[in-house]
Amino acid sequence: MVVSLKRRNGLVDFFYWIWDGLERTVFIGTKFSFPARFVSPFGFLGMLTFVIFIILGISGALLMFYYQPILDRAWDSVQKINDTVPYGFMIRNIHYHASNAMVLLAVLHMYYQYFSGRYKIRNEIIWVTGVVLGTVTILEAFTGYDIIFSERAELAISIAASLTNSMPVVGPTIRDAMFGSGFADFILRFYTMHVFLLPIVMLGLMAVHMPRFLVFDVPMVMAISGAIFITGGVFPVDLGSKFEPTVPPGITVPEWYLTGIYAFLRTQYDKFVTGVLWPGIFIVAIAMTPFIDRYKKFSWKDRPLVTAFGITGITQVMVTTYWGFYITPDITKPLVARLVIDPIFFYTIMLLLVPIGFGFSYMMILLAKESERKAKLAASKGPHKSSPINLSGKWINWLIIGLLAFQVYLNIAAYNAALSGMKNFALFLTGLILMVFAGLFHLYRHGLNEAKKIPVPPQAEPESPKPLDSKESPASLPS
Repeated sequence: MVVSLKRRNGLVDFFYWIWDGLERTVFIGTKFSFPARFVSPFGFLGMLTFVIFIILGISGALLMFYYQPILDRAWDSVQKINDTVPYGFMIRNIHYHASNAMVLLAVLHMYYQYFSGRYKIRNEIIWVTGVVLGTVTILEAFTGYDIIFSERAELAISIAASLTNSMPVVGPTIRDAMFGSGFADFILRFYTMHVFLLPIVMLGLMAVHMPRFLVFDVPMVMAISGAIFITGGVFPVDLGSKFEPTVPPGITVPEWYLTGIYAFLRTQYDKFVTGVLWPGIFIVAIAMTPFIDRYKKFSWKDRPLVTAFGITGITQVMVTTYWGFYITPDITKPLVARLVIDPIFFYTIMLLLVPIGFGFSYMMILLAKESERKAKLAASKGPHKSSPINLSGKWINWLIIGLLAFQVYLNIAAYNAALSGMKNFALFLTGLILMVFAGLFHLYRHGLNEAKKIPVPPQAEPESPKPLDSKESPASLPS
């Protein structure tokens, strides 16, 4: 027993020695907190984005073992990963859906910080670096699906080359640096940017952008990871068609985070204005928000102008994203006619969205502010009552029907995945395992917190012996 205690103390001392040695490093300078109860994920969307960045780094490193960054072998090597390499299908699906999840979480994180006014707490540098980091994240995802060199990648590469070349003065130089003087080595250049240059830039920006105190919620991290696995199982990424210069290309669109720019380019207006200048102005306007916002309060209701502009911007992004996906369904028309968007109609709609979206949003914010003021006034005059949320039987039935319909859909999707070789189904089940683990971890944590709230009854103290009376002697007491 003495030996085991000595070993245990030696092991503990060893870990303390390591911790003391790391005390002056950057890792220990960052404080991680593991919340003891459920915390809204909106407050640490940036941390979840960083977790997905780690997932992308691990899965991308595994894909590097088999990928060949050569023009005539790139697509074939990805096909080999997808069909032949053990677990290659799963790793590639995880990598693809994690890249989309990282872009989506980065956008949600930015808009949450925008509407909550977090940049007003002396966080201007963190905000600006975050905007730049989001832009680099999109470039990282863009170079990732380009190195497959499918028909979809060829479309994105052609657009990127033409936009780069349209820049005045520096355009041709940047194009030569990114794509090379010829066409044969641009895959290697994009591969270098994707796995080395852009990740280093992202890590440098993260070192400035991330605050010292980080929230690491284990159930939420497991839930996000499980959602990526489930998405890869239900919606497996398509390899696409290999680009052949002699074969006429089909109709395809870029990824969802680039279809907004693609919609502008399809109007056949000036490429530099639509593809470089306007997105650049949009990014600079977002980055300058902390220096323009002069409101003293943080709530979105107390900053109506800033909030209305944010909602208007989201509306325009959503409309242009949808328009980038839309293709004229009339197959009798030639390919170019199906892709071209009428510039007069398009820009008229975009210009009308500004006053309509801003005016409607501003009016609704003022109404919400006024209703909140009246509710607070009525609550201060009346009795304080807590109104619990009770769903009626009708809404409970609709909720059950919706869950059953979703369950049926998932079962059909899992069955189709099983028919295609069980690869999707295995990924789907892995995601469910992570989701169930997240739920169990949260329930365990919640149970511990509830147990702490239960009052412990005080133990009955033993009665103190009764003092002897002065008239009584110990001899007179019964034995």
